[in-house]
Amino acid sequence: MQRPRGVVGRDLVFRVGPEGLRDALARPHARPMDFTGRPLKGFVYVGPAGCRRGVDLVHWVRRALAFVGTLPPKAR
Repeated sequence: MQRPRGVVGRDLVFRVGPEGLRDALARPHARPMDFTGRPLKGFVYVGPAGCRRGVDLVHWVRRALAFVGTLPPKAR
């Protein structure tokens, strides 16, 4: 079975962009995404406690959608 994207272990991964990184990291249970041993610019891990309440999960999803909505379409 394939693991859903955006999930690493028990953490959710959100792309918030370089400009939104500092603010995102100030929220509880968020930390830099360092999958390769070096932080990825503009990505955060959010632990289970940071998304336990529906309102918190909605916050993260909206924040990520707002950022990716600013990106240009991918070339085919």
